[in-house]
Amino acid sequence: MRYIVMLLAAVLSFPFSTTAAEPQPPSPTAGPQSPADYILLTVVLRHDQSRTLDDIVKHLDSKQFWKQFPPQGIEIESWYVMMGLGHVITLRVPPARLREVNLSVEKTAWGAFRTEFYATYDYREVARQRREKALEQQ
Repeated sequence: MRYIVMLLAAVLSFPFSTTAAEPQPPSPTAGPQSPADYILLTVVLRHDQSRTLDDIVKHLDSKQFWKQFPPQGIEIESWYVMMGLGHVITLRVPPARLREVNLSVEKTAWGAFRTEFYATYDYREVARQRREKALEQQ
């Protein structure tokens, strides 16, 4: 956990562009809207291949995973399942609620998944600009 906090502090000290390609219209119950109000946190839930899918589903149901994760008011940016790896979920998290997200994973996903957390930022616009510049130089 100490590593995660140090990593988040380091990442948050750098200015990053988090401009989305297609902005979402704000909803009345939406979470933090400005990049200054949130961090992007990628949660990796690695499949425990020693357990059957039925075992994993029963565990998640018994721990109320789907009710508890993510905590109420935490916005899901993306949620993918990567075959052979597991769930890769990116959340918008107000820094003050980071512990709450961590606890929801510890209380509900441990035992079904191996978990990893990564501070994340949107690099899409930077990559697009760099690609355009490289193509112009040809």
